[in-house]
Amino acid sequence: MARLAVVLFNLGGPDGPEAVQPFLFNLFNDPAIIGLPTPLRWLVAKLISRRRAPVARAIYERIGGRSPLLDLTRKQAEALEAAVGGEVKAFIAMRYWHPMTAEAAAAVKDWRPDRVILLPLYPQFSTTTTGSSMTAWVAAARDAGLSVPTTTVCCYATQEGFVAAQARLIASALAEAGVHGRPRVLFSAHGLPKKVIAGGDPYQWQVERTAAAVVAALGEGDLDWTVCYQSRVGPLEWIGPSTEDEIRRAGGDGVPLVVVPIAFVSEHSETLVELDIEYREMAHAAGVPGFVRIPAVGTAPEFIAGLADMVRRAAAQPSQTVASGGGESCPAEWGKCPRRGGADDRVVG
Repeated sequence: MARLAVVLFNLGGPDGPEAVQPFLFNLFNDPAIIGLPTPLRWLVAKLISRRRAPVARAIYERIGGRSPLLDLTRKQAEALEAAVGGEVKAFIAMRYWHPMTAEAAAAVKDWRPDRVILLPLYPQFSTTTTGSSMTAWVAAARDAGLSVPTTTVCCYATQEGFVAAQARLIASALAEAGVHGRPRVLFSAHGLPKKVIAGGDPYQWQVERTAAAVVAALGEGDLDWTVCYQSRVGPLEWIGPSTEDEIRRAGGDGVPLVVVPIAFVSEHSETLVELDIEYREMAHAAGVPGFVRIPAVGTAPEFIAGLADMVRRAAAQPSQTVASGGGESCPAEWGKCPRRGGADDRVVG
């Protein structure tokens, strides 16, 4: 195998209390998140990050004052290198905090690979996550003078290893929750404003495909399950149903819950605080008889094996954007899918 660099895209998170506000500024200053002209977006990002920083610091204080995401991503990188084998090195490119995309691009250039594989740690594609990271990579690679044949894995919503890891974890949780009655599975994903989806973003469609694939892998035809969306903020109308509403519905129905972070592959504030603490408290108050949250897939053997398989397959492809686990382009209504020849074509090469 050629000398292969694998770049892992993820969101990033503050590494201490002093990093919370600049992390939030970087997030809200991203045109993929707030689509305003640059001077106005900068001002809005400054205002939002200043206002939200105290609340965010309090959230991170509940998990040790910092995000665990970088440490967990490093473990995934090490596991992936071992699984792929050969002369391969995984680099981490966080979108909103260090090591950021420019740092990763410089490190990749210094390593002098023959090929680069861009691998998001977002299983489902969205313009607000993978799309933003891909755009940032193009600019960072250009600025670093990195010109190496590159293949991008845009998504893997139904990749066999990812689905198998989820199914194994859920099966165990179903048994645990089952002592309280017949469980309902909530596949909870980060939400998006409806206008993003209406603009052709395939994220919701891909999340629902992931959930359906996991249910099929479980082989329980009468499983009670639904897809829902968490982390809603701001005045815009968001996709639904919301995880909060589904928790209250479960309380009214008197059924235990198995909560699955279906779009997150690593633990961070939205799993460790929002799901584990806030939603658990909400479930108790709503009368939910049992609440089991399965862990993110992390370094689950099936998941890492799936990532390694995607890397090997991508390395055998010419420089392009590829989708793994399903492989086909999204339907025509999801025009922001990179494989449909949309605007994100500029990131491949």
